[in-house]
Amino acid sequence: MKVAKMYNTQTRGRVRWTDFILPVLIIVIAVFWSSYAIAHPRDMMVANFLTTSRLLQSLRQHIYLILVSAALAIVTALPLGLILTRPAFRHVCGIVTAVINVLQSIPSFAVIALIFSFTGVGARTAIIAIWAYSILPILNNTIAGIRGVDSFVKDSAKGMGMKKAAVLFKIEIPLAIPVIIAGIRTAVVINVGTAVIAAFIGAGGLGDFIIAGKNTSRYAVMLIGAGLASLLALFLDSMIGLVEKALQNR
Repeated sequence: MKVAKMYNTQTRGRVRWTDFILPVLIIVIAVFWSSYAIAHPRDMMVANFLTTSRLLQSLRQHIYLILVSAALAIVTALPLGLILTRPAFRHVCGIVTAVINVLQSIPSFAVIALIFSFTGVGARTAIIAIWAYSILPILNNTIAGIRGVDSFVKDSAKGMGMKKAAVLFKIEIPLAIPVIIAGIRTAVVINVGTAVIAAFIGAGGLGDFIIAGKNTSRYAVMLIGAGLASLLALFLDSMIGLVEKALQNR
C-alpha cells in the first residue's frame, strides 16, 4: 500500500469546501425552477399534472432506477474486469469485451422493448435494461485502469515479498481507482438518460413528465422532466467526483 501511496502522491487532490459549490448550485437551480413552474402553471391541465407530490415521486423513482442499476453494474463489471486482467483469463478478455460492445451498440429503446417482452412492465424491466447498458464503461475502465498500472510498481511490490493477491488489492486497485471511478461516472450519467426512456414501460421517473408534456403539447411540463434529468446527471457526476477525491486521499 505504501508503494501505491508514494506513486500516487502527485495526482492527489483534497476535498475542499469549494468542491461543494457545484452540487449545491445544482440543487438550488432545481428547487427554484421546479417551484416556479408549479406556482405559475399556464393552464389547469398543467396545474393538475405538475404538482409537488408528483414531482417528488417521479424524482424518487428516477433515482431508485439509477442507483439500483448502477449498483448491479458495479458488482458485475468490477469483479469481471479484475478477473479478465489476470494472466489466466487474458486470452478471453477480447472476446468478452467484444460481445459487450456489440450489445452496447443496440439502441437503448430496443433493449428495453426486448426485455419487456419477457419480464413485462414495471421497474424490474427498466433496471435490467439500464444495468445491461451501464456495464461496458465500468468494465472497460476497470481493465484499462489495472493494465495502466506501471509494471515497475508491481515488480517493486513483488520484490518486497507481496503475494499476487496483495499486489492486486493493495497496489493495482488503489492506483486504478481514478480510472475505475471515471467509468462509474460515465455509467451513472448514461443511466440517467436511459431511465427517462423507462417511463414508456410504466417504470415511472422523470420521463413521465416528458411524455405527458409532449402528448399534450404542454412544453413547460416536458421541460421540467428533461431539465431535472439533466441537472440530476450533473449532480450525480459531481458527487461521484467528490467520492473519487476522498478515496485518493485515503
